[in-house]
Amino acid sequence: MASRRGADGLVLRGLVTINGRGAVLGSDVAEGDWVEVSGKQISNVERKVYYLMNKPMGTLSTVKDDRGRETVVSISGIKERVFPVGRLDQDTTGLLILTNDGELAYRLTHPKFGVKKTYEISFDGDVSQEQIKRLSNGVFLEEGKTGRAEVVRGATGKLLITIKEGKKRQVRRMCEVVGVRLYHLKRIKMGGLSLGDLREGEVRELTQKEIENI
Repeated sequence: MASRRGADGLVLRGLVTINGRGAVLGSDVAEGDWVEVSGKQISNVERKVYYLMNKPMGTLSTVKDDRGRETVVSISGIKERVFPVGRLDQDTTGLLILTNDGELAYRLTHPKFGVKKTYEISFDGDVSQEQIKRLSNGVFLEEGKTGRAEVVRGATGKLLITIKEGKKRQVRRMCEVVGVRLYHLKRIKMGGLSLGDLREGEVRELTQKEIENI
């Protein structure tokens, strides 16, 4: 109908009514209320939806792309209007949340909330304990030193690293700094959610319990 600022303007001009009464800035609207703008009823407040995707290789973590490339939204099959929470690189796979809940997206991505994200690193060659220690203690990137990370060995040829930040291509760049030859990166956990056995490209709705937990 309008942007938030535009909606304020409609209210201030006296064009909005709630159940037949003139609205003021800060008026509450409950489910089932009758809202009109210039005498015309508008649709109900958008229902919040929450999906978990196993992002496949090669897709963009955005709603649409002006060059026609595949995005996580375009391949999702989700009918509601959603957007990805945060970003995974085009060549990174794994857990990605798709929602229309801006408040949740803010809480999951803003550094002040310290939401943990766990990645599975597949590497060539070997990784020494010294390299693991350096990753754990934080490394210096262009924009400063990264925070402490939890780093453990996984299956053969894999590391699991958990961070609370979200700098651009952070895990890849950390590996470059310490000399770990990363060839695949997959996010497997975020904010208490786990990827589980969801296959690449698959999408499922979050359960009510999962929504409450995050």
